[in-house]
Amino acid sequence: MKKQNPLFAYILIGIGVFFLLRELKLPIITDFYSWQTLLIIIGLAFLIHSYRSRSYEHIFTGVLILGIGIHLHGLQHYPFWIDHWGIYLLIIGLAFLIRYFKTKTGLLNSLIFLVVGGLLIYSQQFNHYFYWIYDLFSLIEKFWPLILIILGFILLKKGK
Repeated sequence: MKKQNPLFAYILIGIGVFFLLRELKLPIITDFYSWQTLLIIIGLAFLIHSYRSRSYEHIFTGVLILGIGIHLHGLQHYPFWIDHWGIYLLIIGLAFLIRYFKTKTGLLNSLIFLVVGGLLIYSQQFNHYFYWIYDLFSLIEKFWPLILIILGFILLKKGK
């Protein structure tokens, strides 16, 4: 008989607990009655499944969803939370790093995302050193359709 995948069960349990607590209206956790909490629950389900089944292919996904959920929750509820898109690069870097501890792959990716994300978050304080980043991103924003066209032609050429 085929072994069942408990990931879906963990997600159902987490979402069930979320809606039960929401119905009970416990005042201490009212900040967590939001859609961001559902992302946190799904991310935790992926992580629990990865560690309990000792198959670590879902660690990256779990940390990514959990991190995005925590970040969006922080933006919604805490005025001191950093609102910069570089946070997403830090979350990706953290996901690669945590996965690296179990699979021993992705350390370089992790370091690149963490360093670039950290530099971008603090680039406003060091604006005189990183002015070229804003110039580069404004150029990319202007010509991103051209990048897609070039990538499409590369893929067509590779397919032949």
